[in-house]
Amino acid sequence: MAHRGCHEHRHHTARPGRRRPVRSGCRRLDWRLRFAALSLIWGFSFLLIKVGTGAYAPFQVTLGRLLFGTAVLAAAMAVRRERLPRGIRVWGHLTVAAFLLNALPFSLFAYAELTIPSTLAGICNATSPLWGMALSLVALSEDRPTRVRVAGLGLGFLGVLTVLGAWQGFHGLDATGTALALLGSLSYPIGWIYVRRTLAGTGDSHLSMTGAQLLLATVQLAVVTPLFTSLPTRVSVGPLLAIAALGALGTGLAVLLQYGLVAEVGPTTAQMVTYFIPVIATAAGVALLGEALTWSTPVGAVIVLTGAALTQIRPKSRPAS
Repeated sequence: MAHRGCHEHRHHTARPGRRRPVRSGCRRLDWRLRFAALSLIWGFSFLLIKVGTGAYAPFQVTLGRLLFGTAVLAAAMAVRRERLPRGIRVWGHLTVAAFLLNALPFSLFAYAELTIPSTLAGICNATSPLWGMALSLVALSEDRPTRVRVAGLGLGFLGVLTVLGAWQGFHGLDATGTALALLGSLSYPIGWIYVRRTLAGTGDSHLSMTGAQLLLATVQLAVVTPLFTSLPTRVSVGPLLAIAALGALGTGLAVLLQYGLVAEVGPTTAQMVTYFIPVIATAAGVALLGEALTWSTPVGAVIVLTGAALTQIRPKSRPAS
């Protein structure tokens, strides 16, 4: 979900001379196939959340997602003989990152989908680059705006208003659910900026840091969930399988796929997956869940994605004289 910019962040750079080749089994496949697989996995995540929350509380869905996702990364770390990062400072910053990039947005989207369609949740997720652009103007002094990027920001939020049907007074829209989904998408760039400022250059691998981060997010949800939910009276197999797929595929495998893509084709190309997620989420919601689709949803989504793409255009650096 990339969220995911992609729902899982790209934040850790190894020390010079310690870069390890990516030994993921995913490298056996052409990167375009892995790109398509990642788009499908993250696009279907919103459908899986909807199915999961049909039988389980949102916090339970998020906890299950994190448990299965952490298990996949733990297995990958064992195969590659990776160890968890060390240092109190690193773990302290990872705790904050786990909250901002996993525990909080995953929970917000789960609660949002109690009252809004998965299609709308997927489109709200696509606003993450727009929030990131707006925040970077304030938080990252080296990330200067350009006319094109500012225009993209304005266009993107115009697209959001189109999706929400602002000219109709947001008729038929659940304001709380939509606000929760938009807050979830906002949480990602806040987390990315925090990570960029506190965890860059730790010397630990992406897999090690992300595995530790998911572990911490799982602990956070394990503490919170019993306080706000009660054990389900019966086990619903279908929604439980959806949660397992959401965690194992949408969180665990997706991180490994993205890790390999970033290493092979670079973060800019890998980040393009963001623009396919709402398209797949919308198609899945309409085709498999029978969610209604008005003209403003696809039109607004195209405007959102166009604006988001424009915000990612950076001026070419001038060669030193």
